[in-house]
Amino acid sequence: MISDSEIKKNVEAELQWDPDIKMTDIGVSVKDGVVALTGFVSTLPQKFQAEIDVKRIVGVSGVANDIEVRLPNVDKRPDPEIARDAVTALQFQLPVAYGNVKVVVRDGWIILEGEMEWQHQKEKAENSIRHLNGVIGVTNNVTVKPIASPVEIKRKIEEAFKRNAEIDANNIVVETYGGEVILKGSVHTWFERKEAERAAWSAPGVTKVQDRISIQP
Repeated sequence: MISDSEIKKNVEAELQWDPDIKMTDIGVSVKDGVVALTGFVSTLPQKFQAEIDVKRIVGVSGVANDIEVRLPNVDKRPDPEIARDAVTALQFQLPVAYGNVKVVVRDGWIILEGEMEWQHQKEKAENSIRHLNGVIGVTNNVTVKPIASPVEIKRKIEEAFKRNAEIDANNIVVETYGGEVILKGSVHTWFERKEAERAAWSAPGVTKVQDRISIQP
């Protein structure tokens, strides 16, 4: 079993290796495999990139990303401008479904509200606005309404697992209750666990995913 000190060492090395991350402004602590990130970065994409870097490390069982986004004064923008750019981005990325999303901006923080039929639409809405200038955070309150039976959801998720080379489908059990999915079993890395969760969320009709998969390096 990998120790917390070894995980911390590997996380710090991975962050230092990333040219987009300024490691001197980020703090790393580890307890029972859960990595806590603190400090600050100058853009929202950098915050998410740091989280992606951490999830690659063997032995990581969870990530608490408390990094603060501190925009340089030159990059700060009025909320109305950010809102207009967000609406434009949604129209481009979701030309059919963008009308179902409402955008609220408060001090550079975007809140998305509304209802979608697919989880990937909800994720696409958020991803389309993360990189906008002046954005320091996003809260995605868009809900997904079920459009498929539990049996159909289970079948599609299991098929997705079998297609994905990053997932050992034989070690994961899928249970469905309405639009809720429960994943059980074991995988070797945090990345594989998150990939299974992502695949489950991609199925039509999924409204909630409980990821109970354990990590056994």
